[in-house]
Amino acid sequence: MISCSTIMAIVQKNRVETSTKVQEVLTKYGCNIRVRLGLHDSAIDSCSNSGLILLQICTEDKDVVKEMEKALQAIPDVIVKYMEI
Repeated sequence: MISCSTIMAIVQKNRVETSTKVQEVLTKYGCNIRVRLGLHDSAIDSCSNSGLILLQICTEDKDVVKEMEKALQAIPDVIVKYMEI
């Protein structure tokens, strides 16, 4: 049975350097991502180099979440936390 009760938070401390690698991981697991919300501080004259991505993950196999977490955590300046609701 597919569960969509996993919420994952990804913090990028250096978005400029990590965004391409993070996107590659998210693309790899894209079929398991139902909702993706990206947040960062921005203003007219500047854009923050840190960011937060929130995901709702749907999967039958909980190992997918662990694999995704491991792949993201292998990227420098990226922090990953998730919870089951």
